[in-house]
Amino acid sequence: MLTAPRKILVIFNPTAGARRRARLDRVLAGMRALGAEVTLHETTARGDAERTAREAPHDRFDVIVAAGGDGTINEVINGLAGRHMPLGIIPLGTANVLAAELDLPQDIDGLARTIALGRTSPVNLGEVNGRRFVMMAGVGFDAHVVASVDTGMKRLIGKLAYVWETLRGFFRFNFRAYRVIVDGTPYDVGSAVFANGHYYGGRFVRAKDARLGDPRLHVCLFKSVGALSALRYAAWMMLGRLDKLPDYEVVPATSIIVEGASGEPVQGDGDIVTHLPLDARVAADRLDMLVPA
Repeated sequence: MLTAPRKILVIFNPTAGARRRARLDRVLAGMRALGAEVTLHETTARGDAERTAREAPHDRFDVIVAAGGDGTINEVINGLAGRHMPLGIIPLGTANVLAAELDLPQDIDGLARTIALGRTSPVNLGEVNGRRFVMMAGVGFDAHVVASVDTGMKRLIGKLAYVWETLRGFFRFNFRAYRVIVDGTPYDVGSAVFANGHYYGGRFVRAKDARLGDPRLHVCLFKSVGALSALRYAAWMMLGRLDKLPDYEVVPATSIIVEGASGEPVQGDGDIVTHLPLDARVAADRLDMLVPA
């Protein structure tokens, strides 16, 4: 159990923009006012957050904080593999799905107190082709949407960038089937998402029973193939009724294999992290997250 004053390394993705940088500065000031010793590192390129988390010396820091979106958090989580250092987050991204899953406070003071004085809570992680993820990974339509989103547009209009690419994808994506093998049982599907938590894309729900404390992944199987089916799945998810569809199923699992066209993108926590073929499983180690006391 950690006690204050904490020695905190904050890894910040500056592409978040000036408004989010101002929010970060206020959280850092609140942490320092509570007695925390805070060091800020600004990333300069993709992979920098992961490297910084991996190399942060234990004798200088006892907490790592990811300040950015779910992609920045994913990098830091991978950098912390095998390190046994707690992770706090300052959500500054587009969807902030992990923050919603952890029910983190949204106000400045609440975030500062959570990181400076909060307790640790262990969460389970998933792993896809050797890369860890905390919220979800997926193959098929949603992975192609993630791969198509323009970074500049995402920075400019936020979630609407995903909406735009989703609408374009209904007409442009070459819909095909995949073979998903869940703990030895095969399924033929149009898309699949491996959920570690129940939220998706903000506060939409795909796997209502998935929780970070559950030592299983929940495999969301979209069994029909084609643009109209993808549109129907998206509409029913937004209505909160996805689990009512007869061609949608959620299966708990510890091991997943996906067969399909080699080289197709695989998304993890909202970024492209690997490509088919895919081997996913529950990660061997857990991660301590900072949550409100």
